[in-house]
Amino acid sequence: MMRLFPLTLSLSLMAGAAMAEDIKVGVSPGEHAEIMEEVAKIAAPAGLNIDVVEFSDYVVPNQALADGDIQANSFQHVPYLDNQVKDRGFDLVPVATTITTPMGLYSDDLSSVEDLPDGATIGIPNDPTNGGRALLVLQQLGLITLAEGTGLTPTVLDLAENPKNLRFRELDAAQLPRSLPDVDAALINTNYAIASGLNPRTDSIAMESADNPYVNVIVVRNGDQDAPWVQQLIDAYHSDEVKAFIEEKYDGTVLTSW
Repeated sequence: MMRLFPLTLSLSLMAGAAMAEDIKVGVSPGEHAEIMEEVAKIAAPAGLNIDVVEFSDYVVPNQALADGDIQANSFQHVPYLDNQVKDRGFDLVPVATTITTPMGLYSDDLSSVEDLPDGATIGIPNDPTNGGRALLVLQQLGLITLAEGTGLTPTVLDLAENPKNLRFRELDAAQLPRSLPDVDAALINTNYAIASGLNPRTDSIAMESADNPYVNVIVVRNGDQDAPWVQQLIDAYHSDEVKAFIEEKYDGTVLTSW
């Protein structure tokens, strides 16, 4: 059965239809992978064939992009990218914003933040940007106070006040959903929550404010940002069809940036 696409595709998408281009885009599991599959459907009639490649952690997609194994990735927010560029020397650049996914606090045993006992163990990501983000969420919730001047990358050494004497278990972000039986609560990125079967809206006991600096981006190698396929990829992602898919599927737990 032939699928008919509405005539709302941008002119740059249509202009690319005459010359087919094959690219690989790295994503993390969950919403980033699911959305990119929809993007691929929109881009294909214009001649941009997207092979969606899933990676199970946050480090490999940037290495794969830097090595030329993929042409773009879509899984990370700007603070994480900035930290990767600084620490690993990647020559990578963001070319478009995508979505924001508020981090959630989850627990197998507790139904509210107020139920956290003194001395509770909290699981947080072990990478600097997402670990810092988790601590900022706990501060937002009134559970801790961080020292001034720590910016977006505080660590557990930067606690100024910890009235509940919370303890922290730092784990790979992808492993945090599995850690829930072993901790009192864990701060989990939305993509890993969704991939593990958690519903951010109904299963979290608290959510990060939507007003946060962690907007996700499409990233390419420096020098590729003006390639025609990059604009095709952006136009397909920022299409009305993809926006409607996100709003319908995620019911407010994933927010579009355009």
